[in-house]
Amino acid sequence: MEKALLKTEIKEFPLYAQGKVRDVYDLKDKLLIIATDRLSAFDVVLPNGIPGKGKVLTRMSLFWFELVKDLIDNHLLSFKVDDYPAELHKYRESLEDRSMLVKKAKRIDVECVVRGYISGSLWKEYQEKTDLSKSGRIEILGYQLPDDLKESEKLSFPIFTPATKAESGHDENISFEEMKKKIGASLSEYLKEKSMAIYQKCSDYAERKGMIIADTKFEFGFSGEKVILIDEILSPDSSRFWSKQVYSPGKSQESFDKQFVRDYLEKINWNKKPPAPELPEDVILKTKEKYEEALKRLINK
Repeated sequence: MEKALLKTEIKEFPLYAQGKVRDVYDLKDKLLIIATDRLSAFDVVLPNGIPGKGKVLTRMSLFWFELVKDLIDNHLLSFKVDDYPAELHKYRESLEDRSMLVKKAKRIDVECVVRGYISGSLWKEYQEKTDLSKSGRIEILGYQLPDDLKESEKLSFPIFTPATKAESGHDENISFEEMKKKIGASLSEYLKEKSMAIYQKCSDYAERKGMIIADTKFEFGFSGEKVILIDEILSPDSSRFWSKQVYSPGKSQESFDKQFVRDYLEKINWNKKPPAPELPEDVILKTKEKYEEALKRLINK
């Protein structure tokens, strides 16, 4: 098994930002985004990585960017190391297949979440309100939902549930009305329209491949006056992918992401605070296989 890339050190350019997974370098009018093999669970970065994970995330983002380019432009300039500034060529081993040279954009600080199925935080909030329902309907984030939905059930139509980053670092769901107050009505309407269109097109494609995109999130930014799609798109880190073949509402679904890791950490009763425990090799291997299977199923590579 190849060695996981946990950190990068590019001395020629300053580090612009370091997320849980990505290292971003400042190239003046451009950014270099490198998807490492780091893995986070419960908002804590784990000591082990998943070998090749960053390559899967990058390959999937490149595919989806191409698929939806008729709907909206994105920040991608190139993913080929030969197109990068000459100073970066010596880092080819760390950049090949896991990096992107992108336009520098001013990020819009709202995550655009689209949900086609009730799962995750939406299901949790729904459960909390079910017992209080007297009208047969439950209102969540501005949407009226029937009070008899099962976990993982398909919604009658996809819903847009934006989120912001709270001070704790966790995503915090907000209503569309709150989003309008935060960034303006016109921009909010535009981002909602684009998010729903992207989700619909990619969801239809995934269905033809035997996969369900239960939910996902998009990030947008301004390149000059123009709104573009930024960051990653529709990877197992930002989306719930389920197999149509074994999909069965009424329970949580087997997903193509780091669920093996979450299950293991719950099993050993970790307190979900740093430092995180080391992962056993079988958990790493199963997680690696899930990421690679998602890639293979969706884009046959």
